Amino acid sequence: MSHHKILIVGGGTAGITVAARMLRAGHGDVAVIEPSDVHYYQPLWTLVGGGQADAATTVRPEARVMPSGATWLHTAAAAVDPDANTVTCTDGSTHTYDVLVICPGIQLDWERIDGLTETLGRDGVSSNYRFDLAPCTWDFIRDTRKGTAVFTMPSGPIKCAGAPQKIVYLACDHWRREGVLDDIDVYLVIPTPRIFGIPAIAENLEKVIADYGIQLHTATEVTSVDAAGKKVALSSVAEGGEDGTLPYDVLHVVPHQSAPDWIKAGPLSTGEAGGYIAIDRHTLQHVRYPNVFALGDAGSSPNSKTGAAIRKQAPVVVENVDAFLAGRPLTGSYDGYASCPIVTSAHDMLMAEFDYDFNLKPSVPLLDPTKPHRPYWYLKKYGLPAMYWHLMLKGLV
Repeated sequence: MSHHKILIVGGGTAGITVAARMLRAGHGDVAVIEPSDVHYYQPLWTLVGGGQADAATTVRPEARVMPSGATWLHTAAAAVDPDANTVTCTDGSTHTYDVLVICPGIQLDWERIDGLTETLGRDGVSSNYRFDLAPCTWDFIRDTRKGTAVFTMPSGPIKCAGAPQKIVYLACDHWRREGVLDDIDVYLVIPTPRIFGIPAIAENLEKVIADYGIQLHTATEVTSVDAAGKKVALSSVAEGGEDGTLPYDVLHVVPHQSAPDWIKAGPLSTGEAGGYIAIDRHTLQHVRYPNVFALGDAGSSPNSKTGAAIRKQAPVVVENVDAFLAGRPLTGSYDGYASCPIVTSAHDMLMAEFDYDFNLKPSVPLLDPTKPHRPYWYLKKYGLPAMYWHLMLKGLV
């Protein structure tokens, strides 16, 4: 058993960013529980799947991003007892804490789509939500010259909610440049009533969809994959949805997602669908255990689950942990900011930035945030990865 003043569960984007900020704030006993030997920059996987980036550029050793001064507990969390202030790990070790910051990431529930797991990575079926599969997506897109392409999005919260549509635009842009787009029937199946929740942005994305000739199915999701018959089953999830089937030659699937199973089964969960960690949406403090904070994809705050959201959540967590340890009222407040960079071709991108109330919060002056622009593309491909590796993970932005 070991004790730490601040114990962080998860060494992904949220955990490393918070650990770096905690150390910069002067906390001398910060430990991070993380089992993986590698660290991924997942936002670039869309460009990998679209043939615009190399997968190798999205991964680094975890040891290189772990902040100097943090104690790395190289194991996986398995259970939390917030009454006893303990975290039990899969290797049998137990760790106690004064403050727990929990950010284990989100779980990909591939098995919730019948027939999907066994066909991933072959016969035209792939997903940019896995490091090893993103290059397969590009292989299948590049090799497709005619037929039918289906791109899906599941119901419920997912990380990077724009990713399901980004890859269809990159694919169509590639097929158009190759002169074969007119020979491919392209379908995009989404569970929402429109392609985006902010009307002004939805209108411009609908123009992109119409320009490519994409057939959009709303209020609908894919529930099963028939690999032998090369078709998917569709089910209505709301008014205006439809039941039926679609054939495919290439299929990009986004899995359902939820909090990790051990979170769902434990006392930190909301107990509702998805099992996310029950936190105050502004302070990010747990609603029942005041010395527990959470940020990132596993939290119950209703923001879009993006790295940009974590960038704004991390300083709030650090400020409020400081206040809690000093016995002061919590002053840090997160407004729900998230950024969803939506690439619409191999040279243009729309930068959707908004808060809990879907108010636009643009950070780049002069450019209309509701429309695609070329400068945003360079930000996506070069600027944001550099900021991530060299600034965000070091607690500087």
